[in-house]
Amino acid sequence: MAERTYVPVSARLRDSSEESLVALELQDGVVYQGYSFGAPKSIAGELVFQTGMVGYPESVTDPSYRGQILVITFPLVGNYGVPSRETMDELLKDVPVHFESSEIHIAGLVVASYAGEDYSHYLAASSLGAWLKEQGVPAMYGVDTRALTKRIRDEGSMLGRMLLQKQDLTNGNATRLSEDWRSGFEAVEWSNPNATNLVADVSIKAPKLYSPKPSDALIHPSGRPVRVLCLDVGLKYNQLRCLVRRGVEVLVCPWDYDFPTLAGKDYDGLFISNGPGDPAMMTKTVNHIKAAVQENRTPIFGICLGHQLLARASGASTLKMKFGNRGHNIPCTNMLTGKCHITSQNHGYAVDTASLPAEWEELFVNANDGSNEGIRHVSKPHFSVQFHPESTPGPRDTEFLFDVFINTIVKTLGDASQLNLPVHFPGGEAAETARLNPRVDVKKVLVLGSGGLSIGQAGEFDYSGSQAIKALKEEGIYTVLINPNIATIQTSKGLADKVYFLPVTADFVRKVILYERPDAIYVTFGGQTALQVGIKLKDEFEGLGVKVLGTPIDTIITTEDRELFARSMESIGEKCAKSASASTVEEAMHVVKDIGFPVIVRAAYALGGLGSGFADNEDELLELCQKAFAASPQVLIERSMKGWKEIEYEVVRDARDNCITVCNMENFDPLGIHTGDSIVVAPSQTLSDEDYNMLRTTAVNVIRHLGVVGECNIQYALNPHSQEYCIIEVNARLSRSSALASKATGYPLAFIAAKLGLGIPLNEIKNSVTKETSACFEPSLDYVVVKMPRWDLKKFTRVSTQLGSSMKSVGEVMSIGRTFEEAIQKAIRSIDFHNLGFNETPALMSIDDELQTPSDQRLFAIANAMHEGYSVEKIHNMTKIDKWFLSKLKGLNDFAKYMSTFDTSSISIDLIRQAKQLGFCDRQLAKFWSSTELAVRRLRKEAGITPFVKQIDTVAAEFPAFTNYLYMTYNGSEHDLEFNDNGVMVLGSGVYRIGSSVEFDWCSVRAIRTLRESGHKTVMVNFNPETVSTDYDEADRLYFETINLETVIEVPSSGGAFWSDRALSGVAS
Repeated sequence: MAERTYVPVSARLRDSSEESLVALELQDGVVYQGYSFGAPKSIAGELVFQTGMVGYPESVTDPSYRGQILVITFPLVGNYGVPSRETMDELLKDVPVHFESSEIHIAGLVVASYAGEDYSHYLAASSLGAWLKEQGVPAMYGVDTRALTKRIRDEGSMLGRMLLQKQDLTNGNATRLSEDWRSGFEAVEWSNPNATNLVADVSIKAPKLYSPKPSDALIHPSGRPVRVLCLDVGLKYNQLRCLVRRGVEVLVCPWDYDFPTLAGKDYDGLFISNGPGDPAMMTKTVNHIKAAVQENRTPIFGICLGHQLLARASGASTLKMKFGNRGHNIPCTNMLTGKCHITSQNHGYAVDTASLPAEWEELFVNANDGSNEGIRHVSKPHFSVQFHPESTPGPRDTEFLFDVFINTIVKTLGDASQLNLPVHFPGGEAAETARLNPRVDVKKVLVLGSGGLSIGQAGEFDYSGSQAIKALKEEGIYTVLINPNIATIQTSKGLADKVYFLPVTADFVRKVILYERPDAIYVTFGGQTALQVGIKLKDEFEGLGVKVLGTPIDTIITTEDRELFARSMESIGEKCAKSASASTVEEAMHVVKDIGFPVIVRAAYALGGLGSGFADNEDELLELCQKAFAASPQVLIERSMKGWKEIEYEVVRDARDNCITVCNMENFDPLGIHTGDSIVVAPSQTLSDEDYNMLRTTAVNVIRHLGVVGECNIQYALNPHSQEYCIIEVNARLSRSSALASKATGYPLAFIAAKLGLGIPLNEIKNSVTKETSACFEPSLDYVVVKMPRWDLKKFTRVSTQLGSSMKSVGEVMSIGRTFEEAIQKAIRSIDFHNLGFNETPALMSIDDELQTPSDQRLFAIANAMHEGYSVEKIHNMTKIDKWFLSKLKGLNDFAKYMSTFDTSSISIDLIRQAKQLGFCDRQLAKFWSSTELAVRRLRKEAGITPFVKQIDTVAAEFPAFTNYLYMTYNGSEHDLEFNDNGVMVLGSGVYRIGSSVEFDWCSVRAIRTLRESGHKTVMVNFNPETVSTDYDEADRLYFETINLETVIEVPSSGGAFWSDRALSGVAS
C-alpha cells in the first residue's frame, strides 16, 4: 500500500516546544503529522468525524464514542476550556453536572488547531489538554481535518492509529515525515472496536435508583412513585436528567439485566439508552426487549442504539453506514406531522427500513440521506428514535419526546386500553398542516427596494433584493421592482421584469400598485425604508388587492416598536432589559427613576441605532433624548448592560413552523458599540454548548411567538460571568447581519426567505450548495469568519470618532480562515491596502484613552498597547473584550517580535510556514526581515510554502459540494478541487467607502455576466459581504479573499485564472 504523508498544517502553540509529534496513520496508508496535547501515549481505534461546532466536553464523554478516534471538523477547539469535574448535579447527586458520563470515552482526539491554556469561560476549571492528560487520552492538533473528513466521507469510516514520537527523538521540529518515519514513532496494533462488546465496558455494573424531587414526583395509582426502567447500554447522563426532571424515578440497569424476570411488574415504562458498537452483537439484550414488546405491559422508548435494539427485537435488521451521522445540525422529518426537526446525532449503524415488520411504521426520516431515524408500533405504545432528543451537545428541539413518553406512561396507568393504541405525537397530521398552510398562488409580485444608500443601509439590500427576485423568477412569477438607485444590480436589465425608478414612499408605492395590480408585495427586502412603507400602507393593502408575503406587518410593528416588543417578550417569559418607553423628554426623565442609571436610550423606528446612546446621569439623558426625539416619536429607556457579550443569531422559519438558526455570531467588542461598528466573528468562539443552545432555543421560541415567516435577526446581551441574558432586539427583515451570515455560511438567506414567503416548506427546498441535502438544516462551518467595519470619519470635520450605540461605519469586509489569527489579519488588510496586519501603528493616540473610550482606531490601539508590554489582563480590564480574543492577538504580537530577530538568511522553513499559518502576509515578513515582498515570496515559493484552496460548502465536507465558493489558507494540506481550466479574473472593489460604493459592484457583476455570455470562464475576487458579486452563483469561481498583490498572484497559481480585469472594479483593485 502506497503511503502519503502530511506535515502539521497549523502553527505550534507558544511555549510548547516539549510537546511530542504524533503520526495519525490511516488504514489506507495515509499519514497526518501533528502535535500532541493530550496524554503521551499511542492508541488505535475507528476513525470518525463529527461536524458540531460546540460541545467537545459533552462529546468526548458520550459513551457512544467508545473506542473511536474522534475528528472534530470545526478547526478551533478548546476555546472555552473544561468545567469542573467535581461539581455534581443537584438532583442526581453523584452525577457530574457538566458531562455525559464520569469519564472520557473516546480513544483519541484529532483537531486542526487547539487553544492551549488561552481558554476563556467563567465555568472553566482547566484546559482541554490538561483534562485529557488526567484521563489518559491522547490528542493531536495540526491536522487538515477538512481533508481528513473528505477522506472518511469518500472511503467510509476506517481504522486509524495515533503513534507518538519516541521520546529520544523529540526535538520540537515539524520535519517532513520520511519514508522510514516508523522508526521514529511508537508502534501499536490495529484495533477494531466494533469487533468487541463495547456496551459491556460502558454500562452500569449493578442496578441503581434515581428519584425526582418529592414536589415534582408523579404518583402511581397504588401510591408509589411512577418508575421508568432504564436499560443502560451506554447511557448519557442528560437522558437520565430529562427523565428524572419530569417527575419519574428511574431504575438504571446493566445491559444484560434480565428485567422481564427480575424487575417484574415494578416499573411503568421501559427506556433503552444510546450506546456504542454494533447492535448485532447484543443478542441477550435484544431477547429481553423482545419479551417486553410481546408482553406489552408498559410503553417503550428507545434512543440511538436503543432504537436499533428495539428494531431488532421487533424483527427488523440493522446495517453499518458508510461513515455514519455525527453532528448537531441533522434534519429529521416526522412522517406523521410532516414537521422537520434539527437533531443531534452520533451513530454508525442504522435500521433497515425495508426490513420493518408490518406492525411497525417509519416515524422519522433523515431529510439529508433518507436513512431511518425512528419507528413506531401501529397498535402499541412503543417507539424509538435514532437521534438524541436529550441533546448535550446540540439543539433541544426534540426534547419534547421525553414528554411524549412520560405522558404515554401516565395515560396507560389511568386507562389500560391505551396499551393497545400507538403513541400520539403533538403537531397535527401532515396532510392537515399542508391544507391549512398552502402555497401562495400569485402571478405578479411587487418588491420594494431600499432606495439611496445611507449609513446603516447600504449594498446589502441590493444583494437581498436581487436574491429575492431570482427566487421569484425561479417560481415563474412576474416581478415588479421599485427602487430609484441606479447603481444597483437589482435595477439592471435582465433581473426584474419591470423596474420603476421612483422613490420608495407610500404615495408612489400606492400609485404603482394601482397601475400594475400585483397579487402580492414584499416589504422585507428593502431595509427600514421598505418597512416604513409597509407599515404606512398596512390598512390599505387588502383594499388594494395585495397580499403581504412573508412576515406579517403586525409582527414588523411589534419588533419596531420598543414597548410593544418588550411586552411581547414578557408574555412568553423571555428576558429583555428592564425598560420603559417615553414620548416626551419629561416622561423619559420620570421613567428613568424606576430603572436607575446607567441606561441606554434607543429611538424607535430608527436606522442603524440613530439617536441612541448611553447615559450615566440626568444631564446625559436629557441631551440624548433631545437628539432621539429629533429622529423618532418614541424612545425606549432601558437598563444598560455595557460590557456584556453581544451575540447574534440569524433565524429562519416557514409557514408550517419549521424553524432553523443559520448562523450565530459573537461580537469582538462588548455591548456598548453598535454591532455595525463592531468586529464580528462567526461562529461564536467563547460560548459553550449550554450557552450556544440556550440562546438558540430562545431564538426559535421568539421567532415562533412573533410569527415571522422568512428570516430574522435576534441580538442578545450575555453576562460573561453567568448565563444571564437579555434580548436586545429582533429585526424581522433582511439586514446587514443577514448578508454577513449568508456569505459566512454559504446559505442563501434572502433567496430562501423569498421562497418561504410563497408558502413553500423549508424541507421541500434543496440546499443549493450540495444539490442533494435539504435546506432545512443548520450550516456547519469548518473555518472562522471575521467581519470588520470601515469608517471614513477623517473625511469630515468636527465629527467625533468615538464609537457607541449609533452606527458610523460606511462599509465592512469579511475574511475567512482556518484560524482566528489568519482571518483577522486578512480582515485588517482588507480594510485598507496600507494595513499590513495586526502590528503596532504610528498614531497620534493615547493608548489608555483609546482602550477605555473606543474609536475607529481601537484595534490599532490594542496592537500598540501589546507592543508596549500591556498584559492581556490589563487590556481586558480596560476594554472588557474577551480574554480569548486578546490572547490570540497577543500571540500575534509575540510572534511578530520573534520574527524581527531573523532575516531572510537565518529564518527556517518551519518558521516561515508558521508565519503564513498565522496569517502574516509577505509584506509584513519583509518588514520584519528588512527585505522586499517579492524576495520573501521567492523564498517562500522555493520552500514549497503555498496556500491551499478550500470550499465553503455549508456542511463541513460531510457531503460533496457543487459550488465554487472558495477561500485560500495556509492551514491545509490539499486543495478541495482540481484546476483543469483557465478563466478571466475580475477584481471587485472591496469595502464600501466614501466615493466608492455599490456602483463598482454593478461594474463587476456586469463584467462577469458579459464574459460568461461570451463563453468565458470567470473568476471573481472580492471580500465585501454586502455585494451581489460575492454571490457564489454569479461567477464560475468566487474567491472571498483580500485584494492585494500577494493574493492576485496566488489565485492564478492555484485557481486557473490567466487574465485580470481591474478597470471596472473600483479603488481596491
